[in-house]
Amino acid sequence: MIDFSGAIGVIGAGVTGSRVVEHLVATSNNPILLHDQDLYGAQRLAAVHRSRDTTVSVVDFDAVATASVVVLACGSPHAPLAQKLLARGASVVSLSDDVSDVMELLNMHEQTQALNKVLVVGAAASPGLTGLLLRHLETSFDSVDEAHVAFHGTGGPNCAVQHHQALAGQSIGWHDGEWLRRPGGSGRELCWFPEPVGAYDCYRAEMADPILLKRAQPQLQRITARVSARRRDRFTSRLPMMTPPHAEGGMGALRIEVRGFRNGSRIVEIAGVAEQVAQIAGVVAATTALFVQRGQVATPGACVLGQDSLPNSEILRDILAGGVRLHQFVGT
Repeated sequence: MIDFSGAIGVIGAGVTGSRVVEHLVATSNNPILLHDQDLYGAQRLAAVHRSRDTTVSVVDFDAVATASVVVLACGSPHAPLAQKLLARGASVVSLSDDVSDVMELLNMHEQTQALNKVLVVGAAASPGLTGLLLRHLETSFDSVDEAHVAFHGTGGPNCAVQHHQALAGQSIGWHDGEWLRRPGGSGRELCWFPEPVGAYDCYRAEMADPILLKRAQPQLQRITARVSARRRDRFTSRLPMMTPPHAEGGMGALRIEVRGFRNGSRIVEIAGVAEQVAQIAGVVAATTALFVQRGQVATPGACVLGQDSLPNSEILRDILAGGVRLHQFVGT
């Protein structure tokens, strides 16, 4: 009989789930319990890693819930799944970037605390890595008060659908003590991403980053988030997707611009990454799950990457060691 003690569960065998499993196999020897409604897809993914030292087993939901931590790499909503998993004794790492879903997950803080478990919300590229980069850049300041996120690209089909819907929704931004809602697709801004992506027009969108960044850094006074979009994307965002999303998008990128004070002067620091979006999200989620499994995220309750109680610098170090390359703007 296979020993599943210390196992890490993964729900979702799609593009991003595949990257999660791939990174867990490459960086640990923990048994992996894989669950997906597409049984054939899950079995195919497990077969890819069958010859490796790490055991990847395709299981039903009851079995995946026995893992010490479960990564939710499936489509949203994640809150109902997280509630079931927490009740059965598993900690949870969620990649959801849907605003309402993220709010529901954050509202499970007291329930998660009472169960003495950990629920990491938004452990993907954007949100997720953006919180870690904010914490990383903060060390260059005496104080920070603004954070502005821009994102380009999509991961798997679920991510593409979410990107499409985000442009049709209402953007959420934090501005001098209050939340502001503005139409998605407005507020064009030319943003320069790390090469080879380069410059794209970016627009307000319904993104979860401002909510999670404010949770991680309560002192921030202004937070915005934008996504890249073409004219057609904006005009068709309120219609059903005209063509089926690609199995995996091309090269993606994210950047975060942080503003604050150092030695009495106003300064700006910018950091970002350019990589396949699913690869970024998979590495971030898998690395976070390993920290939870090893007990290095010890404070029970719902948490977000970048907040004080997490070992953010160590998590970011392991993410960069996993092949995600950090770019920082240097200039005047």
